Amino acid sequence: MAEPEQDIGKKPAELVLKVRIQNPKENDFIEIELKRQELSYQNLLKVSCCELGINPEQVEKIRKLPNTLLRKDNDIRRLQDFQEVELILMKNGSSGLTEYIPSLTERPCYNSKAAKMTY
Repeated sequence: MAEPEQDIGKKPAELVLKVRIQNPKENDFIEIELKRQELSYQNLLKVSCCELGINPEQVEKIRKLPNTLLRKDNDIRRLQDFQEVELILMKNGSSGLTEYIPSLTERPCYNSKAAKMTY
């Protein structure tokens, strides 16, 4: 006997977002996962910066593409899977700060769950 489908209408435990740093030379996104029960501006900022290898203090704004600033927790809770988000870094006169993008091996964060996934 087949089990009834219980996942109809249920959202997955994680929200997947496409994130990048605003940079005219580099426009690739990475995908990050946020736990739906922990959706907040601070959590999005923390996870995004960790995955991109930047300091959260460098981020001036977070934008949902094409043109919507994300400012508070409710804005983050309204995001849908695979929406594109861009981090706008502060311009402090040092062009090296905004143009440096660490390679994958230099990034301080590592998502062990993602690394073990098979497709």
